[in-house]
Amino acid sequence: MPTDALINVNGDSVQTLEILLLTTVLMLLPSLIIMMTSFTRYIVVFSFLRTAMGTQQTPPNMVLIGMALILTLFTMSPTLAQINEEAFAPYQAEEITQEEFFQRAQVPLKRFMGKWSSLDSVELYCNISGTASPTTEEEAENLPLTVLIPAFVTSELKKAFEIGFLLFIPFMLIDMVVASTLMSMGMVMLPPSMISTPFKLLLFILLDGWQLLFSTLVAGFGFG
Repeated sequence: MPTDALINVNGDSVQTLEILLLTTVLMLLPSLIIMMTSFTRYIVVFSFLRTAMGTQQTPPNMVLIGMALILTLFTMSPTLAQINEEAFAPYQAEEITQEEFFQRAQVPLKRFMGKWSSLDSVELYCNISGTASPTTEEEAENLPLTVLIPAFVTSELKKAFEIGFLLFIPFMLIDMVVASTLMSMGMVMLPPSMISTPFKLLLFILLDGWQLLFSTLVAGFGFG
């Protein structure tokens, strides 16, 4: 009886640890998925655009996140189709085990991240982790996720900041022209943003800014 009781206690302890581990993974899973897709680039660029236009909380955060999620789903559709074909469908048909499912599902994601990760970022994290640096995209697929994910996120942040810099230039020029005009007229007490914001909105509307921005971001991932 004492031995059985000990086994049950140990079994309960192991099961409790497994539940805690699963709960932790489920909590981190949304963040990991976001870091492994094009979502990072989209949401950072949208934040830069809103700041450059000086529209405060318009569009609101929920709208920006929703737009980023929709564009991410569109961009990642080929990768998701590969995961479904190569991993989920065989697993659902009970042709492969759960472990094989996770191994197969990683391949399309690794292929996507390896394609859009800069070589400098990949080499940096390979050197930090002591992993051999890849020379081709095929070799990048064999890298562990602990190397590919930070390399991909670093590359995406760099590209997003480059796009944000380009977005700032026309709006900054409008701010400079308005500020110089107000100073020359002696209207130093009038906030320049009150005058420049309508002109920024007008410029954005005339250029069909949202469609131009969306098409440019999506084209950056090989679409169009």
